[in-house]
Amino acid sequence: MKFPGQRKSKHYFPVNTRDPLLEQLTQQPQPKQTYISGIDQTLVDIEAKVAEDLLVRYQLPKGNSTLIDDATAHALYEELKRDNLISDEFAGGTIGNTVHNYSILADDRSVLFGVMSKSIEVGSYAYRYLCHTSSKVDLNHLQPVDGPIGRCFTLISDCGERTFAISKGAMDKLTPDFIDKDVVQGSAALVLTAYLMRAAEGDGMSQAALKAIEYAKAADVPVVLTLGTRFLIQEDPEWWQGFIRDNVTILAMNEDEGEALTGFADPLLASEAALEWCDMVLTTAGPIGLYTAGYTEDSDKRETSHTLLPGAIPEFNRFEFSRPMRKRDCREPIKVYAHISPYMGGPEQIRNTNGAGDGALSALLHDLAANNFHKVNVPGSSKHRNEGLCYSSFSQICKYANRVAYEVLAQHSPRLSRALPEREDSLEESYWER
Repeated sequence: MKFPGQRKSKHYFPVNTRDPLLEQLTQQPQPKQTYISGIDQTLVDIEAKVAEDLLVRYQLPKGNSTLIDDATAHALYEELKRDNLISDEFAGGTIGNTVHNYSILADDRSVLFGVMSKSIEVGSYAYRYLCHTSSKVDLNHLQPVDGPIGRCFTLISDCGERTFAISKGAMDKLTPDFIDKDVVQGSAALVLTAYLMRAAEGDGMSQAALKAIEYAKAADVPVVLTLGTRFLIQEDPEWWQGFIRDNVTILAMNEDEGEALTGFADPLLASEAALEWCDMVLTTAGPIGLYTAGYTEDSDKRETSHTLLPGAIPEFNRFEFSRPMRKRDCREPIKVYAHISPYMGGPEQIRNTNGAGDGALSALLHDLAANNFHKVNVPGSSKHRNEGLCYSSFSQICKYANRVAYEVLAQHSPRLSRALPEREDSLEESYWER
């Protein structure tokens, strides 16, 4: 596993690096590998700039996410192609994006559960999905199905408003039988999206997700949930609060989803409220930046050397140098918060807002998996005196997640094509000599 963040110290990674002289005298065990697993609705994102009348003709409420049938999807796709309105086609799906980006960042394995068309033709949706997914993502557990995978049309109006039209195809046909118990229970984390819980009657996706959660909880594997859209959450926030309380370890959301879930428009207050139901929260807030919130052991808290920040919770980042822990693992738990503004003020030109939150989450998952990797391979390290949820501090996770989100915003695709640079051109040389 490639270690997250920019660190030069030889005492961190790789853990299999030993003194070459001692290595000849002793038999060194091979490092045990780690991975994350996720469940997703496999789909292709199709982006196009359209006029208002097209939205009206296809009865698509502007700014909303609407389900459409296969016939409507086919007609819409043909019209967009005929008029040369399609700007991009990418493999998509919230969790598909997240596990792909995780594998790019960690240069290591991840496992994706979902469906895939039995028959794949060159140029088809399924073909595009496979072409745009990292070879490090294990797709061997996908369930073969008849028919197309999902299609998500992102229709951009002249004013910049995004309207989503989703054709499910067979993307919700995953059954619990195709959830491998050993794979889920051997992973560092199980990653899910709220979309999985709104499958129609007769589709197996929701049952498959619940079965995976059951396996994960039985093996004490952290369950990570990303909310996906405020429209889904605001339909029944109390149900989601209960679901998170019963099943979720880490929650990822943006400020709109946080308001729908908690009632607080302030992303810091929304993060604090969500800590009543889970152990850690990652909240992206657009031009404001992003927040992390969670728990740590009071006796192990570490005070920041950064400027103390004002907000709805005064000086909320005081202990941001602390490491996240599950609340149950703390003898005296305290709440910890961290914030970071957009990296370099944000890209000069934002090419894509889809997937920035998924990129931030993939960075957090990389740090979580690195902690698991280090704990398995260096169990005697003082780092693991207490049961930490992640390897780095709240502050460091903010920096890493923020940097990855920037990279996604600066490109058209929601999926990274390469890992972050070893050295940042924007950072002064003295940074690397510390």
